[in-house]
Amino acid sequence: MKLFNFLKKKEKKQVEISSMLPEQIYEAGVLELKDVIAPSALKITARDISLGDKIVRTFFVISYPRFLGESWFSPIINLDKVFDISIFIHPIDTAKVLRTFQKKVAEVQSQIHDREDKGMVRDPMLDTAYQDLESLRDNLQQAQEKLFDVGLYLSIYGENEGELDKIESEIKSILEAKLVYVKPALFQQEQGYKSVLPIATDLLGVNSKLNSSPLSSLFPFISFDLTSDKGILYGINRHNSSLVLFDRFSLENYNSITFAKSGSGKSYATKLEILRTLMFDAEVLVIDPEREYEYMAEAVGGRYFKISLNSEHHINPFDLPIPGEDESGASVLRSNIVNLIGLFRLMMGGLTPEEDAIIDRAITETYALKDITADSDFANVEPPLMSDFELVLSGMEGGDSLAQRLTKYTRGTWSGFINKPTNIDINKKFVVFSLRDMEDELKPIAMYIVTHYIWSAIRKELKKRLLVIDEAWWMMKSEDTASFLLSLAKRGRKYYLGLATITQDVDDFLKSPYGLPIITNSSIQILLKQSPTSMDKLQKTFNLTDEEKYLLLESSVGEGIFFAGLKHVAIKIIASYTEDQIITSDPSQLLSIQKAKRELEESQK
Repeated sequence: MKLFNFLKKKEKKQVEISSMLPEQIYEAGVLELKDVIAPSALKITARDISLGDKIVRTFFVISYPRFLGESWFSPIINLDKVFDISIFIHPIDTAKVLRTFQKKVAEVQSQIHDREDKGMVRDPMLDTAYQDLESLRDNLQQAQEKLFDVGLYLSIYGENEGELDKIESEIKSILEAKLVYVKPALFQQEQGYKSVLPIATDLLGVNSKLNSSPLSSLFPFISFDLTSDKGILYGINRHNSSLVLFDRFSLENYNSITFAKSGSGKSYATKLEILRTLMFDAEVLVIDPEREYEYMAEAVGGRYFKISLNSEHHINPFDLPIPGEDESGASVLRSNIVNLIGLFRLMMGGLTPEEDAIIDRAITETYALKDITADSDFANVEPPLMSDFELVLSGMEGGDSLAQRLTKYTRGTWSGFINKPTNIDINKKFVVFSLRDMEDELKPIAMYIVTHYIWSAIRKELKKRLLVIDEAWWMMKSEDTASFLLSLAKRGRKYYLGLATITQDVDDFLKSPYGLPIITNSSIQILLKQSPTSMDKLQKTFNLTDEEKYLLLESSVGEGIFFAGLKHVAIKIIASYTEDQIITSDPSQLLSIQKAKRELEESQK
């Protein structure tokens, strides 16, 4: 009768649908959520389930060791594979458990006494079991522990059975090394998969009894975390969505290095760090080769200096820093002469040992020309200019040819940049030196002069500072500039200075003998999206696994790996809307900001 009624209803429904117009049939088709998330096809076998293009296999834990450590599940949780985990915890009534325990203790005690009566050797397993039972019974009676039926299920996913077998073998080897054993849910894959779905239904019902202490080792999931109780937000941990909070000034040195291909978000990440660092009473100085920080400097009330051949801003390389409390005038003068020799080596395209000695003597005599010696008060002296040095050099034996090579910097096209007294002041919380308009041939020289000037200013007064050198590969082209960059990385901590080195040209950076030492002297290292050509070299330098290598190759803009000390996590850099408007380098966003700015100015007229 029931079947007949069902057929009548079905027949009636088909008649109703057949009498409807096509538009009505279309409108009657309601798409539900389960239709959207359901796989295109489903095939259930004894060992796995085919869900559309994916294959899933479910396992359950059948046995645990006597003791479970706090982080025993960590290698599985942090495994770089696609899988689901479901934990079912069913509380057991303590009174019922104690009655069962009473019988079990009596059984074990009886076996022990029986062995003693027969004169048999004591069984260590029985003794251990008796001690464990008594200890757990005491804890249960005192309400220090509770007992639970715990089901732990894992579902792994793969493209084919070979991939699944490989993941299964990896998981089993990790767990079995800790004496935790799992088995596939043979002929119960459907129930196993439903048990892992987030619907809180334990259809497998494969449970082990655990008391509170070992059970707590499953909570919370132990995953890679890199955060501290102070510092700035660098981004979001892509593995578990926790915050990557860190204070570079709490590490053994305050330096960082960032490697990324063009357009992967390295400048965006750096500007975000700068913006957040400024909130923590720190000064930030930036060497900007591409004029990316101008709008940001304007937004935060900083200073922006354009360094070029026609610029109104000048830096005299002969300026002398005021000696610190633990420095003498002789050491400061000697250090400055060494830096100047490096500068002239860069300006003249190299020097022979004889020319090096002549330049050394000429610099000393140039300072003497202005009555500057090791005993002088550097705060009240007028430093010489490049033209004074040329004059001294031309009057020295063997110095004529060197003076001729120097004329382009003193009287030629490039004289406006380097042969004038310093007229800039960096007494602001945020200062940017833009080198975009400087000719490429002169950029390494300009970066050397600017960093040397900043270094001299830093040594005058102890403050928390961050020096950002964008496109640092320019400085790695010359041995002198690369050497000076390394000295900043090594000596900066003494002056409370953090050095942030950013580069997109990995090959130029690592080819230099100073590249690797700069990396090792950087406590924070950030790797964003990389190009395949440089990936092998980076993998070797940073000891990356194959999974981390592919993560960097496949990362989106603003994603990568963040290293701090010995720890590292996958990171996603995220800014608020207001921060994004200040730091964006997206040309379309910049055009819209400029348009809005012009409209505002016109409305105010």
